[in-house]
Amino acid sequence: MKMAPKIAAIISIAAILSGISFAQDESSPDAVELVRLKFGGGSDWYNGPTELPNLAKFVKEHAGINAFATGKYVEPSDPEIFNYPFIFMTGHGNCYFTEEEAENLRKYLESGGFLFVNDDYGLDKAFRRELKKIFPDKELVELPFDHEIYHCFYDFPNGLPKIHEHDGKPPQGFGVFVNGRMVLFYDYEADIADGWDDPEVHGDPPEKREAALKMGTNILIYALTH
Repeated sequence: MKMAPKIAAIISIAAILSGISFAQDESSPDAVELVRLKFGGGSDWYNGPTELPNLAKFVKEHAGINAFATGKYVEPSDPEIFNYPFIFMTGHGNCYFTEEEAENLRKYLESGGFLFVNDDYGLDKAFRRELKKIFPDKELVELPFDHEIYHCFYDFPNGLPKIHEHDGKPPQGFGVFVNGRMVLFYDYEADIADGWDDPEVHGDPPEKREAALKMGTNILIYALTH
């Protein structure tokens, strides 16, 4: 695919306009570091340590984005969160934000940041509850299949691919919008991030892992260009 130079140019422009500076690898000034969110409540926010490194490798090889991941995490109240245009959140079960954390996350998202939330299984109820602390007046909006996030690089005409069965429900993608910009994307009953893990972790077939990595590429590109 010959979109990589164009995407790279758009990302550079988006970085300037967003007001959020890209965290940089010392050896690659243009690199984008992928980090995860450490949150309270007892859920395993740290699970799947190979997920972000594998996604970074895939988008670098297939989309020309100079991404990297070292296992770094940020906490919701940490001012350093504003250094990263893309934050990843995942886990099983409960999550919890203090009022200070919720306020900082809201400022981060309103200032140009983007949060991708992956329901690894059992996170849904707690996440929806805590989201109300961040945006009391907003709702998760289910995205139609023709939304740009499903087509900005790879084409997903039927929306999110289903990577793990969970409750057997169809996968759904939801967004939160601020002034017309989607600032948060939430995948439910899809578990995209598990498909980013090393093959032996879940035993997913190659086609499932490829679909998950391609969808992850779309999510990252969408985040960096909006």
